[in-house]
Amino acid sequence: MADDTNAAMTGAEWIAAFAAELGVTPLAAAEVEALLDLAGVAAHASERLAAPLTCYLVGKAGVAPAEALALAQRMVDAG
Repeated sequence: MADDTNAAMTGAEWIAAFAAELGVTPLAAAEVEALLDLAGVAAHASERLAAPLTCYLVGKAGVAPAEALALAQRMVDAG
């Protein structure tokens, strides 16, 4: 069984703290929503590992999450 004694932060708090450690601006609520939706599209269009890797590629490419979500949806629709 996992030890949750260190799980004192919420997901949002952890993301904000991690952003600060990286020296980047925390995600806006709309960015979080778009990235979660993008992860869902990627995972359902292929396999689960596509979700985090797709989101990583979005950051690496410097594409806005909403733009990336629209692109992914176009790929699924064309598929």
